[in-house]
Amino acid sequence: MVYFVGAGSGAPDLITVRGQRLIRDADVIIYTGSLVNPVLLEEKKPECAVYNSAKMTLEEVLAVMREAERDGKMTVRLHTGDPCIYGAVREQMDALDDLGIAYESCPGVSSFCGAAAALNLEYTLPDVSQSVVITRVPGRTPVPDLESIASFAAHRATMVVFLSASLLKELSTQLTEGGYFADTPAAIVYKATWPDEKTVFCTVGTLEQAAREQGITKTALILVGDVVAHSQYQRSQLYHPAFSTEFRETVK
Repeated sequence: MVYFVGAGSGAPDLITVRGQRLIRDADVIIYTGSLVNPVLLEEKKPECAVYNSAKMTLEEVLAVMREAERDGKMTVRLHTGDPCIYGAVREQMDALDDLGIAYESCPGVSSFCGAAAALNLEYTLPDVSQSVVITRVPGRTPVPDLESIASFAAHRATMVVFLSASLLKELSTQLTEGGYFADTPAAIVYKATWPDEKTVFCTVGTLEQAAREQGITKTALILVGDVVAHSQYQRSQLYHPAFSTEFRETVK
């Protein structure tokens, strides 16, 4: 059996209870060594075999899983954040389907949630933004034409940009071409929830300058939109005394 486990955004105590239990029970762990906090591996059994996938190809990862399955061992494939976001898990799952190896997923705390926590931020504020776009700037891996930064920017919704800390000049250009104003609030969150976490407030137009001044070139999320300033939003109707729900009558 293979378990795809989300390690969380960085802090070792942000892994789920289920994920921690699976690490403790694993016979084999294949972890994303470039991003997963190695402290999590301290929970493993002494005899557990550990592989760093940062140094492996997909074929090598699958070979380890196949050998473990042949020997009746349980494998944990430990991904950073939540595996469903930029985790390259579908290709592994499809290969396991072809091999007849069963697998399950255990969700984790994504870094976009960790970044919001670092800023005490709510991504969805009434009358400001009720949608969150999670995307990236095209680099060595392309982005579908219909999912360009500029096309998403036309909505001026909250945007969380992954894997783009080294492309901030291009990002700023695409954001303003698409519809954000240059003075739209933005933030850069470096290594959210890690001990060396760093947060920087700026604007769409000053993203590159802000990152350069702080020495941030990678492992950072870019947050864009008026929710970053958390001002001029409307009170939520959910807890308004004049708003009834199935649990609460309107207060006269």
